[in-house]
Amino acid sequence: MRDALLTPVRRFPWATNVTLYGCLFAGGDLVHQRFSRKERVDWTHTRNVAVVAFGFHGNFNFFWMRFLERCFPGNALRPVLRKLLLDQTLAAPLAISAFYTGVSFLEGRDEILQDWREKFLNTYKFLNLALVPPLIRTAFTGCCGFVWATFLCFSQQNGDGTITAALDWARGVQHSRQEQTSGTDRAE
Repeated sequence: MRDALLTPVRRFPWATNVTLYGCLFAGGDLVHQRFSRKERVDWTHTRNVAVVAFGFHGNFNFFWMRFLERCFPGNALRPVLRKLLLDQTLAAPLAISAFYTGVSFLEGRDEILQDWREKFLNTYKFLNLALVPPLIRTAFTGCCGFVWATFLCFSQQNGDGTITAALDWARGVQHSRQEQTSGTDRAE
């Protein structure tokens, strides 16, 4: 059974991983919209998220993960720490920036850099690469991307990029737009 599931990944690793990553990222936006209890789905926004995911995120992650694995092969502590350090210092800021600027650009927003400045540092995160085999690492990060995209879509449309805002939203705590951007109502 496991071999049958991995056959497409082995035969077409790039296409399989990028497609899965892009679909999961767009799915994250749909989940965000569903949990936001919107009256109708904003397919234009989902399309914009999908364009950024297929055009940049899936491809970037596929080749980035291959590069890291070739430079630092294995799952021992030392190569994992190196991969984690490089991923979080180089790739994560680039990926977060690509999401905020890419989706904002596709939506025709005028204040792209201001939106990025307000949310970038709040959404910086860590990802553990130690437990996932290299063959499915891109697909795994795509699954993480699904959860991550849900949060990013929430952050872009409803929040200020903090986990506190997301948790308040999930609990139904309402904040005015001014409070969301200033963060004055929350303990940091």
